[in-house]
Amino acid sequence: MPLLNESQRRQVFEKVVQTTASKFADPKMNGVDWKRISSEAEPAIVGTTEPEKFEATVNELLLKLGTSHIGFFHGERPRSPGRIAISATFLRAGTSDGPRWMFQDVHPGGLAANAGIQPGDVLLTLNGIEIVPPSAATFSLAADHEAMIRRPNGSTETVKLSIPASQSKKRPLIIPDKVVTSRKLDRGIGYVRVSMFPGMLGIDVARDITQAVSALECKELVIDLRGNTGGGIGCLRLMSVLCADKRGAGYNLGRAQIQQNAAKESLPVFDTIPASKWGVIPLILKFGLAGRSVAVFSEGLGQARHHGRVAMLINEHAASASEMVAAFASEYKLAHLVGVKTPGKLVAANSFKVGHGYRVALPVGAYFTWKGTKLEGRGVNPDTIQEMHPEALAAGEDPQLARAVEMLA
Repeated sequence: MPLLNESQRRQVFEKVVQTTASKFADPKMNGVDWKRISSEAEPAIVGTTEPEKFEATVNELLLKLGTSHIGFFHGERPRSPGRIAISATFLRAGTSDGPRWMFQDVHPGGLAANAGIQPGDVLLTLNGIEIVPPSAATFSLAADHEAMIRRPNGSTETVKLSIPASQSKKRPLIIPDKVVTSRKLDRGIGYVRVSMFPGMLGIDVARDITQAVSALECKELVIDLRGNTGGGIGCLRLMSVLCADKRGAGYNLGRAQIQQNAAKESLPVFDTIPASKWGVIPLILKFGLAGRSVAVFSEGLGQARHHGRVAMLINEHAASASEMVAAFASEYKLAHLVGVKTPGKLVAANSFKVGHGYRVALPVGAYFTWKGTKLEGRGVNPDTIQEMHPEALAAGEDPQLARAVEMLA
């Protein structure tokens, strides 16, 4: 990160304040007196000489707006949590080394999985620094990291994690080699795991979901969204896999529509993911003036053998677009949800340049289910609560998946 002088820090700070006031999804700023708290924080933030502390104090201010998908970072080398950078999540655990972070959701094709890390492994150090809860591990993108881990058998190993640059200029984003994986479980139950929904329209992930479900040809299906980082509208294909017809899934309102209290019936309808990039042009014409305000309907893919016999796995790391899927399944009773409550991190977001290579990420739209429930800050509750315990992870067991299979019996 660059070393800015006081005048430059003030310029960046003022741009952050102005941009947040004009772009933040809720014109009422979530009931926070943004002008007052930013004014009070200005002297301390602008007076900060260390780049890392400057970034941290701006982030502390932004967090007072009480929403997810918000942050301040330098575009040259942003930092991300494990679920974004290495496609892995963590569970706080008491271990022989004391309180530590245990790897929980390790997605196939992600950097952690490719490095040989498995659920149940314990993170001891990152780049030689002990990582002890509540301090969380974050990773610089476009950089090499060394992680020392302890295996369940007690042995230790140092693994190298070479993290590429972000695939998105507007926000830190690393896409694993595999996004959709599938297999057959006992009794011929199909299992489909989706780690994220990359792409603005999700053409590729939608195709992969369809191919995976079709290839299984199953009467019962488990959909695993644990650790899913969210993404774009490709999640619509997973919703559409759950039912035969077109039905309202939810709607998103941009800042102007929130201010106008726009009705969902007045919004343009998105109900089909195009099969190829040629199908994007009509969508640009249809939604070009709608901004981020849109009503989402399932695609109406027709009857499938597994309809009415679906279990869905969710957890505290299944965020954003995956919560759209879970809420759709829950409201229409299209799947039995198993696991723990989702985090309630569901807003449309974007990032904006604020000078000297810095960007501020902000929520620019609010998502509601078709029944009008706002999931941000609330999350989705499972039908059957099944926690994941460190002892089970270390033993190579998956009680949440076992319970989902049990629910289909």
